[in-house]
Amino acid sequence: MASGWAPDGAVQDQIDDTVADAVKRARAHMPQGESETHCRECGEDIPAARAQALPGVKLCIDCQTERDKLRSFSTINRRGSKDSQLR
Repeated sequence: MASGWAPDGAVQDQIDDTVADAVKRARAHMPQGESETHCRECGEDIPAARAQALPGVKLCIDCQTERDKLRSFSTINRRGSKDSQLR
C-alpha cells in the first residue's frame, strides 16, 4: 500500500525490481563453457555428475563452498527509498 506521492503498487514494483536485480547478479556468476576435470584451486577430481549438473564448473564442491562464503552482497538500495536513506 503506497502513500503520499508514490503511485499505487510502488512498493511491489520496488520488490520486483530488487528480485530481478538479484536474479541478474546470480546468472552473471554462473559458470559457462567447458567443465574442468580437476579443481583449479586444489587439483582434486571434479565428479562427472557435478560437471554434468553444472556445465562450466571449474571448482570442486569444497573450494566452491569456501569461495561462496567470501562473496559479499551490498545492502545499498539504489532506488533510494526513504527507509534506506534513514540508515
